[in-house]
Amino acid sequence: MKNKTYDAIMAGGGVMGCATAYYLMLEDPTLKVAIIEMDATYEKSSTVLSDANTRLQFNIKENIEISQYALEKLATFDKDMAVDGVKAKTAFRQEGNLFLTDAKNAADAKAGLAVQQNLGCDVKWLTPEEILAGYPLLSVDDIAGATFGALDGTMDPHAVLMGFKNKAIDLGAEFIEAEVAEITHEAGQVTGVKLTSDEKLSAKYVLNSAGGWATKLAKTAGVDLPINPVMRQVHIVEIAEQVEMQYPFTFFPSGIYFSQEHGSRFMCGKSFDNDPIGFDFVTNRRTFEERMWEDLVGHAPAFDRLKYIGAWAGLYAVNTFDGNAILGEYPTMKGLMLANGFSGHGFQQCHGVGRYLAELIRGVFPVLNLGIFSPQRILENKPVFEGHGKLV
Repeated sequence: MKNKTYDAIMAGGGVMGCATAYYLMLEDPTLKVAIIEMDATYEKSSTVLSDANTRLQFNIKENIEISQYALEKLATFDKDMAVDGVKAKTAFRQEGNLFLTDAKNAADAKAGLAVQQNLGCDVKWLTPEEILAGYPLLSVDDIAGATFGALDGTMDPHAVLMGFKNKAIDLGAEFIEAEVAEITHEAGQVTGVKLTSDEKLSAKYVLNSAGGWATKLAKTAGVDLPINPVMRQVHIVEIAEQVEMQYPFTFFPSGIYFSQEHGSRFMCGKSFDNDPIGFDFVTNRRTFEERMWEDLVGHAPAFDRLKYIGAWAGLYAVNTFDGNAILGEYPTMKGLMLANGFSGHGFQQCHGVGRYLAELIRGVFPVLNLGIFSPQRILENKPVFEGHGKLV
């Protein structure tokens, strides 16, 4: 490992680092690529702690196109990632995503729907009557309608991560369990990384794919990223009512959401402005009971009677500048590639973003140009907002 030289180093072996490594090796097996991950168990990785949802329902064209590519790849992902005849097992379940909206945000929701439909997405508008007829657990009080994406769905995030990781290694990438202490650089050019063991690895390109730890790592290259590691909790409950049908991943106007695991068991979550910043992974049942339960019952009265099963916590790498990803080479540090600040929707963007970053590193014209998310926009103070009335 000592003094080894690579073409590109992924500083962070979550889904972004592994996806980028996969696309690099897929297109050019002669490349020397290293994936460096500080915890190969992925116990606190945002990838495996994700809700693992993929959706077409964004407002920005490029975000929608990223999701379209993800759905295309997920159709054959298990087979494509097979190693020695063993396929990945993502268990992709296209139960759909349902975004309910109130009158205040209905115009924004319909504007987003028009963009999605113009790009050929299978998303439609539901009236309150159609919502109630299709999903009797829900209340349509103060609901103006909803957008429903039938192709959206959930999957096993660990299986997606392992699929990319194992296939990248199979194609020739090297996986190193170690912690990157700093990104080394000289005269505005990345030179590699230094590990906490003091070992140095050389590379022309280093991808900051460190998730919630990205800001700390970027500082070692003299780069300030507007990203905070924010702890979010997901709670598991089981309602008393028997549920025979499959519900979509459902988002309510207040920001709370639920996803049906199976039968009467659901996971639910909500982002709060005062969610803790830092590397805290301790869940708190009172958060559900005191801040979420009443809200949930207002949208779905059957949740009035339930059994609390448990919870888990993970990190969102929240981009405080505009909530969208920061992608590509940092303008003042040649060779420093960024895949940061996804603000909760990174997992679903790994396919398109991994391919895009691999294209930039290889110096080829991107199939899908994601330059709108370049870090240049931060230096120029030109935020790219997803839009109102839609969770990011």
